[in-house]
Amino acid sequence: MAMTNKRNEIENRKVSKTVWIDLDNSPHVPFFIPIIHELKSKGYGVRITARDCSQTCELADLNQLSYTKVGRHYGKTMPVKIGANILRSVQLARALSHEERPVLALSHGSRAQTLSALWMGVPSIVLMDYEHVSGFVKPTWVMMPELISGKSMSINPGRVLKYHGIKEDVYVPLFKPDPIFREKFGFGDDEIIVTLRPPATEAHYHNAESEALFTAALDRMERMDRVRMVILPRYDSQKERILRSWRKSVDSGKIVIPDQVMEGLNLLWHSDLVISGGGTMNREAAALGVPVYSIFRGKIGAVDRWLQEKGRLVLIETVDDVHQKIHIQKRLKVERPNGAPSETLSDIVGHIENILNSMN
Repeated sequence: MAMTNKRNEIENRKVSKTVWIDLDNSPHVPFFIPIIHELKSKGYGVRITARDCSQTCELADLNQLSYTKVGRHYGKTMPVKIGANILRSVQLARALSHEERPVLALSHGSRAQTLSALWMGVPSIVLMDYEHVSGFVKPTWVMMPELISGKSMSINPGRVLKYHGIKEDVYVPLFKPDPIFREKFGFGDDEIIVTLRPPATEAHYHNAESEALFTAALDRMERMDRVRMVILPRYDSQKERILRSWRKSVDSGKIVIPDQVMEGLNLLWHSDLVISGGGTMNREAAALGVPVYSIFRGKIGAVDRWLQEKGRLVLIETVDDVHQKIHIQKRLKVERPNGAPSETLSDIVGHIENILNSMN
C-alpha cells in the first residue's frame, strides 16, 4: 500500500508539471512530436504555442497537434525582427496568463519564447544545432549536438547540455514511407524528382550568393528531359518570383509548387536528389540517405561540416559546382530504419526530465 501511494504521489507531481513548447518554425513540428509523445507518456503536461510562419500551423494541423496560434512573420530587417520578437513575447505571455503557469519553457531557437519565459520567471531550454547565431536573451540552458564545440559559443559550460547525433535523428528513424506517394502526386516512375528549397533570403545569416546558385540549378534542370522539380518556397515573394521567372515550366508541370502542405519526409524519401539553401531539409535528406546538395553560403556549421566529411552532404559553392558536382540521376532506395526510438531522443528527453525532477 505504501509503495502504491508513493507511486501515485510521484505521478501526481509529474502531472502538475507542465512543459511549454513553442513551435517557432515549420521544422520544429516533426522534431517536437516524438518529444511531446515521450513527455506525455511519462505523465507530464504539455502546452503548445505556434507561430503562423512558413506553414508551421498547417503542419501542426496536419499532425493533429493541439496548439494556440501566437504571432506571425513580420519582415527581414534586423530592427523589424527585434521588434517582432518583443511583440510576440508579450503575446505569448498574454496567451498563457489565464492558465496555470508552466514550469519549463522549451523551444528550438525561439527568441520570443525565451524572452517571454524570462518575464514570467519560467526557466527555459533552447535547443540549437547551428552555432553561428546570436540572441539578445540568454536561456537558462542550451542543448546542442556533441558535434558542436561549446568553445564556439559564449555560453556558461555548466548550462550546456549535449546529445548524441543530430536533431533529425529524433524523428527520422520513426518515419514510414507512403508507398503510393508518387502516384498521388502524379510523378512517373521513370521521372527524376528533384526537391528544391530556396535560401532563407529574410534570415540574418543570408548570403546573396545562394540565390545565384539556386537560379543556376533551376536553369540547368529546366533544360533536362525527364526531370521534374518540386519547389518549396519559404515566402510568398519567392513563389511569385518563381512563377514570374519560370512561368513556362510551371504551366507545363515541370516545376511543381505544392498548393497544400506536404509531409516533408515523404517528399524527400521519394525524391532522387535534394538541393536546398541550408538548414533542416538538408540534414533530413542526409539522415534518409538521399543525395543532398547545399547551396547555403553563410557560415557553415559544425553539423554540416561533419555531414560533408562523412560524404552525406555536398556543399555547392560556385555556379561551376552546380554543373560539375550535382549529379541529376535516379537513385537506388535502401531500406528504411526499423522505427525504433533513437539514442538522440532518449538523450534529449532525459535532460528535460532531469531538470523537471530537480524542481520542487
